[in-house]
Amino acid sequence: MQVFGLVGNPVGHSLSPPMHEAAYDRVDMDARYVTFEPSPEDLSAAVEGAEALGIAGLNVTIPFKREMVDLVEPDELAARIGAVNTVGFGDGPPRGYNTDAAGVRRSFAHHDVPLDGRSAVVVGAGGAGRAASFALADAGASVHVANRTTERATSLAADVPGATGGGLDTLDGLADADLLVNATSVGMESDETPVPAERLHDGLAVLDAVYAPVETRLLREAAAAGATTIDGAWMLLFQGVEAFERWTGRDAPVDAMNDALRANLG
Repeated sequence: MQVFGLVGNPVGHSLSPPMHEAAYDRVDMDARYVTFEPSPEDLSAAVEGAEALGIAGLNVTIPFKREMVDLVEPDELAARIGAVNTVGFGDGPPRGYNTDAAGVRRSFAHHDVPLDGRSAVVVGAGGAGRAASFALADAGASVHVANRTTERATSLAADVPGATGGGLDTLDGLADADLLVNATSVGMESDETPVPAERLHDGLAVLDAVYAPVETRLLREAAAAGATTIDGAWMLLFQGVEAFERWTGRDAPVDAMNDALRANLG
C-alpha cells in the first residue's frame, strides 16, 4: 500500500484527505492519505522520517511552505515562488513543487478563460498572491499586484516578469483588466470583499481563492456585474489534481475529487 499525506500545523481543517482518498478509490489504487502535524522545530526530521518510512508523497500547508524550500530540491517554479506545497520521494533527494500555481492556471482553463495576452490584477502579496502572480505571468498575462501594504506589492512585482505593484488605491485599474484574483483571506467566513463592487464589470473573470463560503461576497457582486466567477474550491481542487498527477504519473479522476471536495465543504 502507498501512503501519501499532508504536513502542516494545524491540519484538522484540511479537505485534502477526502479529496485524495476519493481519487484512490476511483482509480482502484491501494493507497491512503494521512495527516501529520509536526512542531516547526521538527519539520526537517519529519521530512527525513517520511522518506525513511517510504511515504510516497506529501502535501505541505501552513506554516511550512516557505521553510520546505530549504529541506527539499525545489523545481524552478517552486524556487521562484519561494514556497513548496508538494513533495515527491524517489531516487535522489526529495523534490519540491508548487501546485498552487497550477491550481490558478487550471481553474481558469476549466472555465474556458484564456490567460495569454490578458491583463490581470492580483489582490494580495502573500503566498497565494505569489503563486497566482507567477502562474498568470508564465501563462502570458500582464500582472498588477495590489496589496494593502504597498511595499509588499512592489516587492512581489519586482520578482515577477513584467509585473507592476501598488496599494489598494490602484484597483482603479480594474476598469481595463480581464482577470481578477483575490489571493487574500478577506471574505473567509465573513461577508466582506477586498474589491469595491463598482470596480467590477462584465469583461472580468474573477477567481476568489477563498472557499469558505464557496460563494463569497466578491463572487456575488462579480456575478451581478456580469463577470465570469470561479470559486476557490476550484483552485483547491486543481492544486490537489496536480499533486496527484505528479505523484502517480497518471491522469487524476477530477470529477471524483471535485465531488468529494464539495461534499465536505458543508
